[in-house]
Amino acid sequence: MGARSRQAENTGFACVHCTAPVPANTDGHYRNHCPFCLWSLHVDELPGDRASECRQPMEPIGLVEKSGKGWQVVHRCTACGHRQPNRLVRDGESPDDLDLVLGLPWL
Repeated sequence: MGARSRQAENTGFACVHCTAPVPANTDGHYRNHCPFCLWSLHVDELPGDRASECRQPMEPIGLVEKSGKGWQVVHRCTACGHRQPNRLVRDGESPDDLDLVLGLPWL
């Protein structure tokens, strides 16, 4: 996937769970979850591919730590059960709510 398509996918959106307006990420990575409630949307089969046809809400269910990526929020699709870890947004406009992140269990 080239830089042009990555830029096209890194856009703001309205949260599927809390409806808050979520700005695009400014740290060079995709923003794929809401910084205010941590919910996501099942749009990927593999990170960044936007290939999922499910398109249902994904609940934040816990935290994992991955080498080279640090802490990640694990999301589970409310429809099909697909699980996906997602990198935390720590910098830029609207970083993830650290109190919510720390309230998640370690998986």
